[in-house]
Amino acid sequence: MSPSPPPQLAPARCPAGPALAPVLAPALDDAQLSLAADALALGQWARVRGLLAETGQDWDLRGHRLTVLATSPGSAAWAGDWRLAEPDSGDAATLLALATVRLALHGESSAEAAADACATAARLLPEDPTPWLGALILARRTGTPEARAHAFQQIRARHRDHHHAHHLMTAALAEEHPGAREDPRHPAHAFAARAAARAPADSPLALLPLVAHTERYRVLATAGPAPRPDRGHWSTRRAHQILRDAFDWWLEWGGEDHPRAKVDLNFLAHATFHEGWMAEAAALFQRIGPHPTRTPWSYAGRDADGAFRAARDTALRRAGDITAPCPRGRR
Repeated sequence: MSPSPPPQLAPARCPAGPALAPVLAPALDDAQLSLAADALALGQWARVRGLLAETGQDWDLRGHRLTVLATSPGSAAWAGDWRLAEPDSGDAATLLALATVRLALHGESSAEAAADACATAARLLPEDPTPWLGALILARRTGTPEARAHAFQQIRARHRDHHHAHHLMTAALAEEHPGAREDPRHPAHAFAARAAARAPADSPLALLPLVAHTERYRVLATAGPAPRPDRGHWSTRRAHQILRDAFDWWLEWGGEDHPRAKVDLNFLAHATFHEGWMAEAAALFQRIGPHPTRTPWSYAGRDADGAFRAARDTALRRAGDITAPCPRGRR
């Protein structure tokens, strides 16, 4: 199906949302997921079972939902109860795997136990990339580069354009050579460029070069004084082109039906704000509404909620009544 042509740049208002209080909720705009996560915190895993059955083989949506469910209080214990009740349930095993990974990253379980849980889930659901997503999350923090690369390749073998996995790999690669000056040949940039080039035209992986640029900002800010947002990292010709390409993709394709669309919108709003594109940033903040993400607003040691609010309020104030347009059909 051919995409709608990009809309004309003209004053327009997107649906309301910025006036709502932002909430750093991992479920983002997935209301069913929020309800299931609340139910799981009370031990009501049957609701989770129904949600995952409904999700089916939408691998990006399934990965998003399971990683969020794994953050619910007591998720590992409740997933363990579910496994005891239904020992052949791959969904229960995968939730237990991701919850155990989370415990391991918080020092409340061993990396070996988490890896074993991921392997068990992968055996029960050999076509599902989600157990390998758990392995990648674990390997990024506790494993070797080889283990990380292996998990990523296993994910791509099952879902070539897995959104979360590509973001994780971009973030991990951005941490290589942390003290080096910004270089377009850095592994994170090379990885992101290749992934964007081989993805379908309508894939949100088109935004991955922008994600790589932002992840390098995080690493460089951690390694030394944070790059000033009004020059340096955000004001080079290359940074401008990366952002222009990303924003033009959003205008043409939108990509807002993707389960992790709000993640991409937050990265795009963060970059447009730092580049000083206030009209474009204002339109993106309106799209984000009350769904900011912790990353990238927490980068450079900032409080994510405070940084998001300050950027949003500044962009809306400076943009005034002239905002960038919404993608066609979404006003």
